[in-house]
Amino acid sequence: MKLWRSRIYVCAGLALLAAATGGRAAAPAFSLSPLPYAQDALEPHVSARTMGFHYGKHHQAYVDNLNRLVAGTPMAEEPLEAIIRQTAGAADKTAVFNTAAQVWNHTCFWMSMKPNGGGTPTGRMMEMIEKSFGSYSGFRKAFVDASLAQFGSGWAWLVQDGDLLKVVKTSNADTPVAHGQTVLLTCDVWEHAYYLDYQNRRKDFVEVFLDHLVNWDFAASRLR
Repeated sequence: MKLWRSRIYVCAGLALLAAATGGRAAAPAFSLSPLPYAQDALEPHVSARTMGFHYGKHHQAYVDNLNRLVAGTPMAEEPLEAIIRQTAGAADKTAVFNTAAQVWNHTCFWMSMKPNGGGTPTGRMMEMIEKSFGSYSGFRKAFVDASLAQFGSGWAWLVQDGDLLKVVKTSNADTPVAHGQTVLLTCDVWEHAYYLDYQNRRKDFVEVFLDHLVNWDFAASRLR
């Protein structure tokens, strides 16, 4: 899980420069992780305009709000996943949980896609999909169904549970990280993830995600 325990980029594997130097103000605890591709790299499936708003504004706002909420507290020195687990279900920490989880969820979403991705995986990932869902088509149906069954804002996830895989959905900022599950990939089904390109056609977006965007190499790298 090294990918999400780095400190300078929320999910990039580098160390955070968190201390003040030369009398300057301390650096923010978290920074927006760089995309693993250019903002127009997922076109025509996800437009650069969507990425500009989603990554450049929505995701950045979550990072900024999290830094504001944890500034001057012990959580400013904690890994992101630790903050999520500590604040999950705590009524007085709802704002921190929501922003921390959304920072993590969005970073995972960017990593779950790549140009010329999608289609069927290979190797151990395919073996586990066939073991868990009977076939790739069984997985694909389960993932689309979960995405459409999520009422309102939320996420669809592929997670590992022991030697099996599961498709789960979460509402709003909720994340499998808070429930001790190993995340392999996710699709954002909040409307801002797809509305500029697909309007109200969530199913079309999720099917494009599976057929043309999924980064199976990333998912396979997270298998235990």
